Amino acid sequence: MIAEAARRFHIREDVRTAAEDAWDRARTLRYEAQTENKMRVIDAFMQQGIIESDLPGTTGYGYDDAAREHYEALLCNLFGAQSTIARLNVVSGTHAIVTAIAACAPSGRTLLSITGRPYDTLYNAIALAPYSRMQCGMGYAQIDLRDGLFDVEATANALRDERISAVFVQRSRGYAVRPSLNVTACEETFAAIRAQRPDVAILVDNCYGELVETREPLHAGADLIMGSLIKNIGGTIAPAGAYIAGTADCMERVAAKLLAPGLSALGPTLGAGRQLLQGLFLAPMIIEETLRGLDFAAALFAALGFEVDPQCGAPRADTVQAIRLGNERLLNAFAQGLQRAMPVNARFRPLAGAVPGYAEPVLMSGGAFISGATSELSCDAPLRLPFEVYLQGGAMAEHTIVATMLAAQSVLAARS
Repeated sequence: MIAEAARRFHIREDVRTAAEDAWDRARTLRYEAQTENKMRVIDAFMQQGIIESDLPGTTGYGYDDAAREHYEALLCNLFGAQSTIARLNVVSGTHAIVTAIAACAPSGRTLLSITGRPYDTLYNAIALAPYSRMQCGMGYAQIDLRDGLFDVEATANALRDERISAVFVQRSRGYAVRPSLNVTACEETFAAIRAQRPDVAILVDNCYGELVETREPLHAGADLIMGSLIKNIGGTIAPAGAYIAGTADCMERVAAKLLAPGLSALGPTLGAGRQLLQGLFLAPMIIEETLRGLDFAAALFAALGFEVDPQCGAPRADTVQAIRLGNERLLNAFAQGLQRAMPVNARFRPLAGAVPGYAEPVLMSGGAFISGATSELSCDAPLRLPFEVYLQGGAMAEHTIVATMLAAQSVLAARS
């Protein structure tokens, strides 16, 4: 396959050689979690009993929207939730997270982040933007990870503050130089928090982590998880939206904050129920393709002498691959090479620009059929040390292979 791709896309010899080595490493990898998740999703759909007339959904208020009810019930099943709100009008993962924080850490109470400073957009909503949660009276404290793991002792000390009503965990790395956190790494810490402060809600940003492992954070003791419908569980088909899922008590507070007290059963799918349900059905297959492509990318850039995290074949907790390129010139070259392979906007030239919530310009490459859908292949790179690019998604492993070969070729040309 590599030889054919190199011939068709005019890949230079040194990249082709590295790609052949990377393919030899990646091609034999097995994705047991995705095999199990395919079975779990098939079983959940069989239990749900959806019929064709359920798919169109409703308009207006969304009373008795069968598509929404089935979709949220499926997410409850797969996530281990007592209740789920998944709506088109929750416009992003950040929107879902801030809603959950507002519900569980109201004015006068404190949110404790135990994974350090959240990603830039979320931190902006918590602390910096007009009408941020802190400006509205919420307290905020954070504890950095220690060697990529939870600082259990510091967390226990912080929880002596009775004003803390919610603990926040960001599983994926965001733009931070640290590993993403798997569910097992969370479980022991969640148990310790629960033993010390059973009154505190544990909130987990689950973006990029859904269906990568066989368990979700709710299975490990979290109270709420939040994420986007156009990332992992969207299967490249879901058109918009985000979800919040968790315990009945916490979800009642979330519903009152997001909608209005007593109105959680509202929300039309506006004809998108078919895409939401089909995207969820296909999600485990798409995620396996994503992981295959990311493992190849890790092996390719490691073979070319760059630091990568995680390594090819290492356990993964999300659908993000970090590649440390070391300077702005190589970041630009990577994004431009990757852009050439996009199914949409392939002729565009990525340029860094201001992004709300980020202090530095951010360079992005992408060409998705659903705008912003990082279940489709894309990359982000904030223009700051250590100049890492974050490769995300990929609906077809072969597409990621071709795109990263083009990106590598562009990087090597810029480095010479």
